Amino acid sequence: MRRWTSCCAIAACALFLSSPVSARSSWKAFSTAGGQAPSPLILPDLADRTVDLAGFKGEVVLVNFWASWCEPCRDEMPSLNRLQKHLAGQRFRIVGINIGEGKPRIEQFLTRIPVDFMILRDADLEIMKAWRVRILPASFLIDRNGLLRYQLVGDANWDHPEMRAPILKLLKQDK
Repeated sequence: MRRWTSCCAIAACALFLSSPVSARSSWKAFSTAGGQAPSPLILPDLADRTVDLAGFKGEVVLVNFWASWCEPCRDEMPSLNRLQKHLAGQRFRIVGINIGEGKPRIEQFLTRIPVDFMILRDADLEIMKAWRVRILPASFLIDRNGLLRYQLVGDANWDHPEMRAPILKLLKQDK
């Protein structure tokens, strides 16, 4: 009996560890086209240039809220980067929104885990609050018309087809 229990525990653990997404991470689709983003998203990038999400109309945009102290955020960054590379040239972009950290800390983090997508800074947490982000990481998928279509709370393996499906669906629409 002890051996059976150990085998079941090992199998369950292996199944959990090989899961493409965490148990709590799944896309929430909005029943309608979602409407506009919860608030305008206008923030500085790492070069202190102001970036406005409205300027990306015509592209599918994945907005990902993260922080360097957040272990699940750190874990998903490499797969987010692979997603950006995989969909390069398809009118898709990832915009990472760092919450509450200074530019030196973000830059230090990015030397350890480099990314090829845009990083913006929400130093005073205003955008995070306006978008009602309470758990990190949190991702929002915006369609080509600038409408909020999907939300994901928690970390994800962006290499998995289940995570990419809504993105690919939006990329196929309105070509």
